[in-house]
Amino acid sequence: MSVYLIVHGGFYAGWGWREVARLLRTAGHEVFTPTLTGLGERAHLANPEIDLNTHIQDIVGVLECEDLSQVILVGHSYGSMVITGVAEREPERLSRLVYVDTAIPKDGQSWLDLMGPEMAKQFLDLAKKEGDGWRIPLVPSPPRWQPHPLKTCTDSLEVKNPAAVRIPRAFIHCTSKSKESPVALAWPAIDRAAEDAKRQGWWYRSLPAEHGVNLTMPQELSELLLELA
Repeated sequence: MSVYLIVHGGFYAGWGWREVARLLRTAGHEVFTPTLTGLGERAHLANPEIDLNTHIQDIVGVLECEDLSQVILVGHSYGSMVITGVAEREPERLSRLVYVDTAIPKDGQSWLDLMGPEMAKQFLDLAKKEGDGWRIPLVPSPPRWQPHPLKTCTDSLEVKNPAAVRIPRAFIHCTSKSKESPVALAWPAIDRAAEDAKRQGWWYRSLPAEHGVNLTMPQELSELLLELA
């Protein structure tokens, strides 16, 4: 049996991984799909002080309170910032980091740095004009989809722990992303990260899927994740 801990992307929550989790559990594995503070069913906790450290601590708390080890830690989209930060703090509990269609942070980078200047400007303008200066109201479909706390995207991440570097990495790349997506400006950064992962010899797979592959192709995504069990 393997243990999967899945970190969702921005604006939504653990509910988005329900079907993937069901399929992994049916195959005999343990799965955790926590929701980050201020999002989904935890939207009532949203406030201007939520930062990247808050979300990293959300996942560290699951590792510690559930006393998990040999964890396959999965991060989708913005979740890459969180799982990279978790690996810095708790490398001994992790057996692999899995990056699902996302950019990969290096030392000193924020999520907006990774997304590029156009995407960063869009997020910052939205937060200023429609998000009270501290949240990004990109997807207006509550309660499932919620404004994302801006500070989690502007905080930089420290990546310096040599023990974290030794954790095996995997990358799952979605190759049929819609140009009509509200975050389509981020696609070039994600595609570059996929190429970098291949060059570095990471375990790499691709799917002809939208960015929200967990919602549109849960069976196919689960089959790839099961390869890592």
